[in-house]
Amino acid sequence: MSYKDKIDLLKLPQHIAIIMDGNGRWAKDKGKLRVFGHHSGVLSVRDVVEGAVDLSIKYLTLYTFSSENWNRPKLEVMAIMELMVNTIHKEIKNFMEKNVRLNAIGDLSMLPKRCFDELNSAIKTTSGNTGLVLTLALSYSSRREIVQAAKNIAIKVQSGDININDIDEELFENNLYTGDMPDPELLIRTSGEFRISNYLLWQIAYAELYFTPKLWPDFRKEDLYEAILDYQKRERRFGMTSEQVN
Repeated sequence: MSYKDKIDLLKLPQHIAIIMDGNGRWAKDKGKLRVFGHHSGVLSVRDVVEGAVDLSIKYLTLYTFSSENWNRPKLEVMAIMELMVNTIHKEIKNFMEKNVRLNAIGDLSMLPKRCFDELNSAIKTTSGNTGLVLTLALSYSSRREIVQAAKNIAIKVQSGDININDIDEELFENNLYTGDMPDPELLIRTSGEFRISNYLLWQIAYAELYFTPKLWPDFRKEDLYEAILDYQKRERRFGMTSEQVN
């Protein structure tokens, strides 16, 4: 029996975030170049997106490329950017068939022009879709996102658009990249690492964390279903007692 058959469809997380880790190690274990792992990781993305669509998950956010990743070897970065362009171009038809809306967060101005243009074209093409919102975190840093939100609010206070007493959690959240989507209820990290890596630090305040030893190229929709099942077994109390939430 598939894990999918055991999932309670009435208790699904609206928003799942994933740290896709382990492409390089997966390739190294097979005696291949790191870029081979990134290519194989695309297959995992496709399968997991399909799994999310099958369950009618509303939001899926993937940590695709961090701001720190620009410090990797130049050839690897170039290969990742080229892979991104080709993958986005190839997946447009699939996104349209599955009613997936593509989105992106991060410092997108850092992307090479060809990558930036392909991404924007895909976002525009899928903008009318009403199913899964697939967000790619690209050139993303949660700390920088928070700093930028603070700067945006400071500018509004300085210009008189808002009063300092208007600043609350809701206003701050609305100035984040993710202001138009709910916070993730489930964060998944692959590869056996137990850290957040500067990813959605504000947004995952109450997320359930799920860590798996599987490297990203080995992760498939069945693994996604297993993570959701684990999530459904947990008691989400938000600071209250068990008696209050049950």
